[in-house]
Amino acid sequence: MSLSEAHRPLYEVKANLFKGLAHPFRIRILELLSDADEVSVARLGEETGLEASHLSQHLSVLRRHRLVTSERRASHVYYRLADRRTAEMLAVARALLLEIVRTDGERIEHANALPALTQGPL
Repeated sequence: MSLSEAHRPLYEVKANLFKGLAHPFRIRILELLSDADEVSVARLGEETGLEASHLSQHLSVLRRHRLVTSERRASHVYYRLADRRTAEMLAVARALLLEIVRTDGERIEHANALPALTQGPL
C-alpha cells in the first residue's frame, strides 16, 4: 500500500504528534495536566523532579506540537491541555499497555511452566 500524496500530510501531522509524546517525562507532564484544569510550572517541576531548564525544554516541545497551552499570571506560568481529548488518548493508551503487559505476563508464566530441557544447546 503506497502512501499517496493526498494522505501524506495527515500522516506527517500524526507522526509529529507522536514525536511530541515520545518521552517519558512529556507523558508524565501530560498525565499531571490531565488530572487538573491547570498546573503551575513550579508544581510540574516538583512532581517530575526535573530541573527548570529540562522542564522548560519538554514544555516547549509540548507547546510546539500543540498539546499544551500556557498562561502567565503575575510571576507564575500555568499550563493546561490544549484539548481534553489528549487525556482520553492517554487513558486509552494506558489501558492498552496494561492489557499488553498482562498478556505478556501470562505468556511468561506459561513459558516458565514448560518442562525443563534435558539437553543444552548444541
